[in-house]
Amino acid sequence: MTTTEPPAERTATRRTWLREHSELGVCVMLLALGVVVLTDALTMDVAIAQRGPIGPKTVPIAVGIGLLAVSVLLAVDVLRGGRGEAEGGEDIDLSEPADWRTVLLLAGVFLATAVLIEPVGFPVAGALLFWGAAYALGSRAIHRDPLIAAGLSLVTYAVFNNLLGVPLPGGPLMGVL
Repeated sequence: MTTTEPPAERTATRRTWLREHSELGVCVMLLALGVVVLTDALTMDVAIAQRGPIGPKTVPIAVGIGLLAVSVLLAVDVLRGGRGEAEGGEDIDLSEPADWRTVLLLAGVFLATAVLIEPVGFPVAGALLFWGAAYALGSRAIHRDPLIAAGLSLVTYAVFNNLLGVPLPGGPLMGVL
C-alpha cells in the first residue's frame, strides 16, 4: 500500500524546494533577456552598404548567445546543488531588512527625471535628480545640496552637449547655455 503526502505537506515541500533553488529565477530572467536580445539582433534591418566583415548584428548576437549560455550553465549549477553565498562586508548588516523608503524615493526620483527631462531640459531635470538622490540617501544640507546639484547638472550638460557632442535636451535654458 502506498501513501501519498497530504496537500499541505506537498505545498510545504514545493515551497522549500523553490527557496533552495531560488537562483533559478535569475536563470529564467537571463534566458528571457537572451531571447529578446537575439530576436532583436536577428530581426535588425541592416542595409547592405553598411555591412562589413563585422556588422552591427555581431555584438548583439554574441551577447545574446552569451546570456543563453550563462543561463543554462547557472541552471545546471543550481540544480546540482550550487548556491550563491551571501555578501559579507564590514559595513553591511545582513540581518537588517531592506530600506524600502530609500529604494522607493530613488525610484521616484529616477522616474520624475525621465518624465521631466523633455519638458524642462537636462539641466533642471538633472539638478532634481542629483538633489533628490542625495536627499534619498540621507543628506539633509538644505542650503548646500541644491547648489551642488545645480552645478553638477550644468557641468554634466556642458561636457556631454558641448565637449562630447551628445545632444541633451536644454529645455528653457537652451538659449542661455
